[in-house]
Amino acid sequence: MGSIGPETVAGRASAEHGVVMLDGPDGVAVAMTPAAARETGRSLIAAADVADGQERPSPD
Repeated sequence: MGSIGPETVAGRASAEHGVVMLDGPDGVAVAMTPAAARETGRSLIAAADVADGQERPSPD
């Protein structure tokens, strides 16, 4: 069984009736308040900035 790598397809966000919807690959869907979506966005950007500076594991 092969290892599962990180997702390379970005999720898509939309706003519906005051709720932020995040649709991701493989049917992943999350509904968030605007405040939760903002904090999630900030957290994702901060983590991406850190990950950019880290060494990535080599594929097996």
